[in-house]
Amino acid sequence: MSMLDKTYTAIGGADKDFDDQELKEVFLNALSQALVDVNDAGKVIILPPDITRFHSKAGFFTESASHMLAGRLGAVLPALGTHMAMNDSELMKMFGATPLHKFLVHDWRNDVCELGRIEADWVEKASDGAVRYDWPVQVNKILKNDNAGVGDYSLALSIGQVVPHEVAGMANHGKNIFVGTGGKEAIDKSHFAGAAYGMERIMGRADTPVRALFDEGLRRFQKELPPILWVLTVISARTDDELLKTGKERGSLAVRGLYIGFGRECFEKACALSREVNVNLLNEPVNKAVVYLEPEEYRTTWLGNKAIYRTRMVIADGGELVILAPALERFGEDPGIDALIRKYGYRPAKEILAKSASDPELGGNLSAAAHLIHGSSENRFTIRYCPGSKLSKQEIESVGFQWGDLNEQMSRYDINKLSSGWNTLTSGERIFFVPNPALGLWAEKQKFG
Repeated sequence: MSMLDKTYTAIGGADKDFDDQELKEVFLNALSQALVDVNDAGKVIILPPDITRFHSKAGFFTESASHMLAGRLGAVLPALGTHMAMNDSELMKMFGATPLHKFLVHDWRNDVCELGRIEADWVEKASDGAVRYDWPVQVNKILKNDNAGVGDYSLALSIGQVVPHEVAGMANHGKNIFVGTGGKEAIDKSHFAGAAYGMERIMGRADTPVRALFDEGLRRFQKELPPILWVLTVISARTDDELLKTGKERGSLAVRGLYIGFGRECFEKACALSREVNVNLLNEPVNKAVVYLEPEEYRTTWLGNKAIYRTRMVIADGGELVILAPALERFGEDPGIDALIRKYGYRPAKEILAKSASDPELGGNLSAAAHLIHGSSENRFTIRYCPGSKLSKQEIESVGFQWGDLNEQMSRYDINKLSSGWNTLTSGERIFFVPNPALGLWAEKQKFG
């Protein structure tokens, strides 16, 4: 077996609840073995997610690795993708004592290099004919080896959570590299391919057209990058029985699995467990879903629309999704994307696909076009966004959503009293509550293959 196919750790199960000490010991042991196998005393770069994946445990593992590596730690590059850069307080909250001077900021518009391109014929076949264009394999330029096959880093440590995802099917692995540290064209085209293919055919699945792009990029161009050690967690909320046994607070999370290795096997095993614990299949559709967006994670609809993506397959025709978004302050993560969302709005796929084909501005920003498709209910159910004071009723309605008064809705749906899942209120209303949409996928059984 090649080192690049080696799995060091594969521990997990639906009933597991690993504590930090056990996770740290297993992780540092795997990292130590990987450093020996790399047989290179060079610098190590860590590629964790940003604070929008705060619950992934990536901050904990990054801090643990930085302490162990000490002088060998070259840099920490949060895999921002299109997201906003983290400020110092966010970095300290997520990454603890990891030295601040080690952090770099990924600029998806300017900091990338191209390793090569995957042909249009290949992309068309992988997407079942949904799109036809070539796809650039892009990474942050500091990851690329020089022409002699030598780069600044002898090892890249890619850390993150495997959970259902609207673009890739399951988050992480190659996505953390080619989107998290990728460039505009790669992000645009991969996201649009997923939207054109259909997110409901993708979410919760390990093998998808977009995943095929990432896998092929790794297969062809891995030698131009440092060896990548994947550190993948699977996390879910504790059950009521577990809360009683542990005394933990309601809504607390359990680490169900940890998978570490150089190849794809660790990802496949993490996906299998994530499908078991993060895909929630219901026997009946939901007429009213209420989703809460935590203020520290969700300040834009670019991120907050997870409330739509992760529940759309369980909401009944003619139903309603109420999104409680107290910290919502804009639509896009950067001014350019925000302006595009305001201009075009969240419209059905047919409209956005036609518009992106005829309008050069939207056609030149395909990740935005994909996002607009993802954020539409396809006129099948009502999406009622309830923001704080930073977005007006007029702004919410201008992009295609219904508006709700946050105070009124949070009084009606008290998140401190609601249980995750089905609730019957004193008024007799029956709702389905999701306290954090990032943790899973909810679907009606008959709609999920």
